[in-house]
Amino acid sequence: MKDSPALSTLVRAASAYYRGAGFFARQFARGKLGGDPVFAAILADGLLHGCRSLLDLGCGQALLATWLLAAQRCHGAMSRWPAAWPAPPALAAYRGIEINPREAARARHALRQDGVLSLQIVEDDIRNVDYGTADAAVILDVLHYIEHRAQERVLERVSSALPRGGLLLLRVGDCAAGLRTLYGQAVDRTVALARRGRWPTFQYRSLQDWRALLARCGFGSSPLPMSQGTRFANVLFVARRA
Repeated sequence: MKDSPALSTLVRAASAYYRGAGFFARQFARGKLGGDPVFAAILADGLLHGCRSLLDLGCGQALLATWLLAAQRCHGAMSRWPAAWPAPPALAAYRGIEINPREAARARHALRQDGVLSLQIVEDDIRNVDYGTADAAVILDVLHYIEHRAQERVLERVSSALPRGGLLLLRVGDCAAGLRTLYGQAVDRTVALARRGRWPTFQYRSLQDWRALLARCGFGSSPLPMSQGTRFANVLFVARRA
């Protein structure tokens, strides 16, 4: 899938949102969207099918938003849209929350080009800010940055923001995957050190503990491996609010 014409077209279309946001923003978008399997999986597996309003916690420079916007634009025009892929979600509203001011600025730059949807970037801490309501929520590689009790509180508040049957996509690292776990944790620390200027402490859980936590917060969940083609040991929990 990584080398498919459809995926290459989508990566170019989504990266174009960062034109004028600086060399790093656009190159990072190209590399991340083309190399991280979660973005292709969201479309290929229809994980956000039917979603009209999306809450994106720790959204960074809003890669998921630009990816979905590009998919909406390309679906009708792309002659090579994969036959096995469902139509992309027809988003009407997106709310991204990001604590890093530089990332939030890049996100706002990217989304200012699209005046069709209700697009909002909130520069704040996901532990404190109002989530509003949404059909679905996405948290990719974020919760291990905050303490265990705060992780639980965030998931409780996400549950409250979603309707019954509402979807949560939560990606976490498998802390029992040996060398791949160590590699992922080393990358986490290096990135956090570069962004924050200090050596961070992360709060990891086992996959069993994540699933139990989701259940306590009102979600039924199933895990999907989500690090294909990479050195990481990531798992995406597809969770539904009971």
